[in-house]
Amino acid sequence: MTESVYKIIELIGTSTESWEKAAAAAVERAGKSLRDLRVAEVRQLDMTVSEGKVEVYRAKVRVSFKFEDD
Repeated sequence: MTESVYKIIELIGTSTESWEKAAAAAVERAGKSLRDLRVAEVRQLDMTVSEGKVEVYRAKVRVSFKFEDD
């Protein structure tokens, strides 16, 4: 069996609708430039507030992908 190495990066996705959509936005964007995504872990949820109302939902997400040498 060949050993594998995975790299983890942290991203912040945003949405005006929900935390779920914010997390999905981060993963979908990562998928456009990274190959072989494996796991996404939501680490933190927060939101920006303006005049007492939620303006933007934010999800901090750790994404792992297979690390390959050139």
